[in-house]
Amino acid sequence: MKASRAAVALLGCTAFTASAAKRGHDASLRSVARQEPDTACGKGFDELVKGSKDWFATASVELFRHPGRTTDNATYAREFQCWFAHMCTDRCGGLPSQAATRKPKLTAACQDVKVDWMPVWSMFTTDEVKYFKKEFPSKQYDDEDEGGLLTNSKVSQYREKGEKEINYKEAMETMKEVDKKELLCMTAFAIDDECVKHSYIRLAK
Repeated sequence: MKASRAAVALLGCTAFTASAAKRGHDASLRSVARQEPDTACGKGFDELVKGSKDWFATASVELFRHPGRTTDNATYAREFQCWFAHMCTDRCGGLPSQAATRKPKLTAACQDVKVDWMPVWSMFTTDEVKYFKKEFPSKQYDDEDEGGLLTNSKVSQYREKGEKEINYKEAMETMKEVDKKELLCMTAFAIDDECVKHSYIRLAK
């Protein structure tokens, strides 16, 4: 096991040791009730290699162009880090890069402040849509569910005993709704950069 880990490229999206994720709720939804592994955030952002963290840092700058959301990369840093670490840990679900066909239009849409999240979402492949809906750790609503809550599998696995599912990972859901475009852009770019094989986000020239 040690030998195989030593062979992993430094710039790959890889996590090496298990991390304890803080659980529980206070006004910020982030205080600690107790600690236990929470694989909704993969192995944890802190355990990623430096190259992966560097990619995330550049993406956090390049993708937050909207004047009303330029500081959200700091406000929701932990939530974005959680999702990014999840993608890195499971190698983006094995999804293939679509860079050859969508990188130019993805770059244009993600950096144009007049474009909302829908055009970005429309660039996702069917498998990417399924991956995002299944893996993103927050509650999910379905328009066809008559307003009911569809429980994300990642939420139901790791919520506290007796905790209402509608509250679990509420901060993740808030981030998804406030910064949906930036979240989708980061997801698509991570996949197109071969689940982050570089130390910076690769925008189309």
